[in-house]
Amino acid sequence: MTDMKQKTAAHDVPEKSVPKRRGGSRLAPLLIVLAGAVVILILSYTLPPFRNYQLATVGAYLCVTAGLTVLTGLNGQLSLGHGALMATGAYAFALAQNKWLSMPVSFVVAIAVTTAAGAVIGLAAARLRGPYLAGLTLAVAIVVPSVTSTFDEVFNSDQGLSVVLDPPPGTIPMERWQVWLCWAGALITVLVLATLVRGRFGRRLRAVRDDETAAKLAGVNIARTQVLAFVVSAVCAGLAGSLFALLAQSVSPGAFPLTLSLFLVMAIVIGGLGSLFGALWGAVLLVALPAFAQSIAEQTGSHRLEGNLALVVFGVVLIVVMLAAPGGLASIRFTFIRRFRRVR
Repeated sequence: MTDMKQKTAAHDVPEKSVPKRRGGSRLAPLLIVLAGAVVILILSYTLPPFRNYQLATVGAYLCVTAGLTVLTGLNGQLSLGHGALMATGAYAFALAQNKWLSMPVSFVVAIAVTTAAGAVIGLAAARLRGPYLAGLTLAVAIVVPSVTSTFDEVFNSDQGLSVVLDPPPGTIPMERWQVWLCWAGALITVLVLATLVRGRFGRRLRAVRDDETAAKLAGVNIARTQVLAFVVSAVCAGLAGSLFALLAQSVSPGAFPLTLSLFLVMAIVIGGLGSLFGALWGAVLLVALPAFAQSIAEQTGSHRLEGNLALVVFGVVLIVVMLAAPGGLASIRFTFIRRFRRVR
């Protein structure tokens, strides 16, 4: 009788009490990345060369916006110097590529150099908060371009460095080859970051962002978490910089001005802080809005407005998005879902 009661009780256990496997949630980022790879492959064959170049630029920007949104949105560290980290990766890639003419080696060198730079800045940033951290990273964004002018024998001053690249394999057009390389880096970056933020590392980032005292009482090492967050973001910025060197086939200080760092911050805010989907929106805006501003400047015939008009357009879009969707463009889908459920 006892055995029969135990079997009956086991069958009467409700399904909700049985823990569900989380394999589907773990595979979700991989499936999304694979679907994105298929879409990019199709677009690379259907778009004209110039649109392919713009698509490749979006992929390069996605690397840095994804890393920056993890740093700022999930860990709460504001960085105004990611343009300088991109420049560091671009110059390291150019010097390595011109010396060894091996693209994989050049990418490894660029990532290693920016990792070291991110660790140094992260160690200093771990002791700073708020405007002091922003001031430190802003100083980095100003100092790095001036280094190229100081050591002009190595970096060729304002003229920059040309990047020697091997031709694409077979008969693949250069623009299509650039799309594949840039989006390979972008999709790998998104997959790695999605895996990190969904695990223990992501929980530590959010805990430090929300309440450092509570996180410390829970056993989280605050300084180590902040340094690791900065290093991860710096690696993404270095990869993005090397991809930009690959796209332009040259590197110069003018390609990484201070306004680039401001654009990156505004892009992740408009897209949605802490969301990798918002980082994609930010990458698209970083390509679309300057092109839109340039077309307006050409139509008006005023080339003086071309440099400042992009910043104005970004500012207007930032204000409109913050009024309409305070959570950024990535939160619009959740707003529609909530309204649809209310209607039903």
